[in-house]
Amino acid sequence: MSSSGEKLSQFWEGIQRKLLPGLEEELGELSEKQQQLISILEMIGIERSIKTVRGWPGRPVKDRGAIARAFVAKSVYEIGTTRQLLDRLRCDTRLRRLCGWERQSHMPSEATFSRAFAQFAEMKLPEVIHEELIKKYESPRLIGHISRDSTEIEARERAAKKAKKQKLPKRKRGRPKKGEERAKKVKPVTRLARQQEMTLEQMLDDLPRVCDSGSKLNSKGYPEFWSGYKLHLDVADGQIPISCILTSASLHDSQVALPLATMTARRVTNLYDLMDAAYDSQAIRDHSESLGHRPIIDYNNGNGRQKREFAPHEAQRFKERTAVERVIGRLKDEFGARMIRVRGAPKVMASLMFGVLALTADAILRLVS
Repeated sequence: MSSSGEKLSQFWEGIQRKLLPGLEEELGELSEKQQQLISILEMIGIERSIKTVRGWPGRPVKDRGAIARAFVAKSVYEIGTTRQLLDRLRCDTRLRRLCGWERQSHMPSEATFSRAFAQFAEMKLPEVIHEELIKKYESPRLIGHISRDSTEIEARERAAKKAKKQKLPKRKRGRPKKGEERAKKVKPVTRLARQQEMTLEQMLDDLPRVCDSGSKLNSKGYPEFWSGYKLHLDVADGQIPISCILTSASLHDSQVALPLATMTARRVTNLYDLMDAAYDSQAIRDHSESLGHRPIIDYNNGNGRQKREFAPHEAQRFKERTAVERVIGRLKDEFGARMIRVRGAPKVMASLMFGVLALTADAILRLVS
């Protein structure tokens, strides 16, 4: 067993033998959901990443560590709004004490919760902690497959209007006059072509993140529409999210493949990149190979293209791509991704990442439980 695996086993043993029994003596018998929350909070240690400033003049800042733990609990318990979270904390003594408040009077107001969440979103707190968690437990091991896909995120905000395409002046019919030069049509440089010359930071800055309208075909082949965003994920074997990027709903999946692959390569080492037909592009295949990976991408055989199929060994490996679909399902069904009530890309990403952070900790602990 690797050193990280030994540390993880010792960590899980400490939770089972010391932490949970000690809390049951103080709080009484714990439910399965409460034990899950305790294990996630202990593994994440989110309060250790928040600097509490003391000794400054003026009114003291409420404990941001306890508020951050409460937002993790909000994702685990699938609580929709901050107001509902506060109501649950007031009536659920165990949950309130697990977050860090002994009495109701110690809890901050809803406005303080909202300001703290805005600060967490600005400093990208859940994203930073998620990256640290991945580098600590997943970076030391060799990952076989990284599965890549995206999912729609509905938002309660008005979709931005799409900019109208500039119409080029019509060309005159017939041959040009003697000495007349006509401008040749120049194909615009695609985002994929531009990304090949960019750094990761430049690629991320180039991606649109405004709320707009998106569409996709469902499993039955019918189009579905939504207003909001799109969350792109890279998932490792064991259903562990490695990297996440939030973009506008209208952005095609292939436009995020290069920055997502580069981000994942900085965090872990893997052998195969698995993607569906939306990523069928030679530029994406070349980038994957440049990172030392073997891309297995489903072929897009539409528009009269010659039919292409996987080799038998590739078809077998491609079955592992269901890991990302299962993670998306868990994120929406168990960690609150269907109930996004904030507005603006930074806050939407923070709300989603609290769920991704909790899901990641839970998935890693499942490997040793």
